[in-house]
Amino acid sequence: MQIGVVFPQSELGGDAGAVRHYGQAVEQQGYRHLLVYDHVVGADPDVHAPWRGPYDVDTTFHEPFVLFGFLAGLTSLELVTGVIILPQRQTALVAKQAAEVDLLTEGRFRLGIGVGWNQVEYDALDQDFTTRGRRSGEQVELMRRLWTERSVDATVDGERVHGAGIAPLPVQRPIPVWFGCSSPPAYRRAGRLGDGWFPQVQPGPDLDAARAVVDGAARDAGRDPAALGMEGRVSWRGDTDETVAAVEQWRAAGATHLSVNTMGAGLTSVDQHVAVLDELAAALPSG
Repeated sequence: MQIGVVFPQSELGGDAGAVRHYGQAVEQQGYRHLLVYDHVVGADPDVHAPWRGPYDVDTTFHEPFVLFGFLAGLTSLELVTGVIILPQRQTALVAKQAAEVDLLTEGRFRLGIGVGWNQVEYDALDQDFTTRGRRSGEQVELMRRLWTERSVDATVDGERVHGAGIAPLPVQRPIPVWFGCSSPPAYRRAGRLGDGWFPQVQPGPDLDAARAVVDGAARDAGRDPAALGMEGRVSWRGDTDETVAAVEQWRAAGATHLSVNTMGAGLTSVDQHVAVLDELAAALPSG
């Protein structure tokens, strides 16, 4: 099981030095990948009251593709979006940005995608919130063509690519696409189209039920469920032994990848995040 980290961007602000220090430190500690969350805009709670979302206009988010261009020159980590809100973006532009990151990382890139929950963000980007599930599946199919074909002719939800392509093509053809999943429709899309998936539940009955849907959709599409990757996430809350035990639960559940999250634990500096991850790296078994 490959173990990486969740970039704690909501707690590091806009400090480019913190980004550099964090990325280089976790690579030296032996972590294999860095996963980044995505939001383009945040909602102002005073305008959108009552606001119940986990993030708002004051929560800091780096733009993942630009951030990855920076990190690609600083580390050899695999870079992972976890997840890009794909349906609120132009398909060809995402394909181009992803191809560039894949080139800069020499193929160490996974494109995690999801449909999101924030209609305010969709409105700001002039996309339809209500059709995001269907649109995301069509977008994945078009992106894979753009990553592997010189010239493409296709239409996705009103976006027409007519006799056009991107150059240079990525190293990985196609780039692996992983699905963020928190509902049966998303589980089915992951099984039908994904190279892997990010469950939003923990090991146990809920994960077993979700995986049954993913695996069933894969088989219905003529695919081998065993070929799909699965990435878990464990949040550190002050107890290293507890965190290591949670990591081992994911290993026993068959996860191929796992990310350790240190956000939300009261850490106030990049050095504190790095120190916790250093302690965890020493406690985690290798392999």
